Amino acid sequence: MTFAARCLILACGNTLREDDGIGPLLAQWAEEHWRDDLRVRVLCDHQWTPEMAEEVAASETVVFVDASLEQTPGQIMLRELSPASLRPGLVTHHLGAAELLSVAKDLYGMQPHRACLMTIGAGSIELGEGLSPAVRDALPEAKDLLELTVRQLLS
Repeated sequence: MTFAARCLILACGNTLREDDGIGPLLAQWAEEHWRDDLRVRVLCDHQWTPEMAEEVAASETVVFVDASLEQTPGQIMLRELSPASLRPGLVTHHLGAAELLSVAKDLYGMQPHRACLMTIGAGSIELGEGLSPAVRDALPEAKDLLELTVRQLLS
C-alpha cells in the first residue's frame, strides 16, 4: 500500500546533465527540510513514469518539479496543473506531469485535489555535473517558492 501524503513533491532530472540536476537538488533539499513532517513525501527520479501514478493518486496535493528548456535560464515558473489526455504514440515509460495526473485518475479513479508544476529554466542539459550560474543563482528563490507552495497546500 502506498503512503498517502497530504503533499507529494515529485521531482525529476539528472544530476549528470548540468541544469537538469535542479530537480534532484530541490528534492534533496525538500527531503531534508520536511524530514520530520509526515504530511510531506518527496520522490525523485530521472523521469516521471506510469509507476508513479499510484503515489500521485493517493496524495491530496502534488508539486511537480523539473527543469525546462522553454524558459530563460534561471527563470522560475509555478502554475496550476490539470490532467491532460495521453497523446497517441506517447512513449509509456516517460510522461509529462499533466499526463501522469491523467494516468493516476484512469488507473486508480483518484487524483490530487490540487496539483502544480514548478519549472526552472535550464541553460544546458549537456553531459556534465554542476549547475550553470543562472540556475545556481535561482536556487535560493526556488527553495523559497517550493516552501511557500507546500505550506499553502498544507493549510
